[in-house]
Amino acid sequence: MHLMELLPEYYAGNSSMERLQGILTTEINSLAAGYDETINECFVNTASKLLSRYEKIYGLEVDVSKSDIFRRERIKAKIRGVGTVTKQMLIDTAKSYSNGEVEVIEEPENYKFKIKFVGSLGIPGNMEGLTLTIEEIKPAHLSYTFEYVFNTNSVLGRFTNAHLSNYTHYQLRNEVLT
Repeated sequence: MHLMELLPEYYAGNSSMERLQGILTTEINSLAAGYDETINECFVNTASKLLSRYEKIYGLEVDVSKSDIFRRERIKAKIRGVGTVTKQMLIDTAKSYSNGEVEVIEEPENYKFKIKFVGSLGIPGNMEGLTLTIEEIKPAHLSYTFEYVFNTNSVLGRFTNAHLSNYTHYQLRNEVLT
């Protein structure tokens, strides 16, 4: 914002008014930036300086050596994971790390469960964060494993060469084919 642009035209060229409005413009822009920064710190998705505060509130270890994205994912997963652990809570937590569909397969007779990433191929980027979060929210007596989906020869074998020629090599390796 430049305040001189808001004044009537007859102030143009008035050095005293230009100097005064320049000082006021600098102050107002500084206040507006500070206001925006304060608002951003109020939300986990946009916070940066106060991430350690959110981590402390939710009982997470503060590790400033990790990226803000990593730290935000852990905080959001912890927020989703407050309360009694349910199958849906595990699904929601894993989805927040994988950005894709997830299945949780329970094996109560064996005291374990499996988290299967079905909406995206390969291994999600922040498995370290997901593992830490699952360890924090799951009951201590349960073990768990992860299952990933990849395009294998048997998956690709269901399609004809003509159909597969519509995809790039990257798509064949990394995307769900239809």
